[in-house]
Amino acid sequence: MRWLMLYARSRQAPASAAALTLILLVVWALTRGEEGLAAGPRIAALVLAAGVATAAVGLGGPDVALERTAAIRWAPRRAAHILLIGTLIGAGLMASQAAGSELAPAAFIIRDSAGMVGLAGLGAAVCGASHAWVPLLGWVAFALFVPAPTGITGRIAGWPLLPPGTAAGTWTALILLIAGTILYAAAGPKR
Repeated sequence: MRWLMLYARSRQAPASAAALTLILLVVWALTRGEEGLAAGPRIAALVLAAGVATAAVGLGGPDVALERTAAIRWAPRRAAHILLIGTLIGAGLMASQAAGSELAPAAFIIRDSAGMVGLAGLGAAVCGASHAWVPLLGWVAFALFVPAPTGITGRIAGWPLLPPGTAAGTWTALILLIAGTILYAAAGPKR
């Protein structure tokens, strides 16, 4: 248990958990009841992206070179870290919904949290842990603010906002999750 606590502290888990809690409380307060903001997939995607971005900075420790010399196997720990981030953020948003702010269906939240955490893993491996949020927020911002092209390209580009059960959205999220988890677990964060 001591190792787990040290690992969580080195990955800024307490700060990320506090930021995620604050994000969820603000969204819950703004979207609950009849007088709240109009909730929908755009807000849900934005909340999930913000949650994953706050946790993504913890995908690398203070000294990446020191971690690479450790005698422990990092790949399973990194894969578990990525999957735990997606699970906790998705569960947090679902708990917020259970408390009274209906943002999106559970299938939407599961798909988007999986794809976004995969993007964060890709970002950590390519850009480094401190900038792991850049590809994630770039893709979500594109989906939110740029009119999507028509055809399959548009559906892939706008996957975070597609209705649940859409093949292009589901497959894009699944591919991002698998690629991000494998690349981050195998290579770790970029120096």
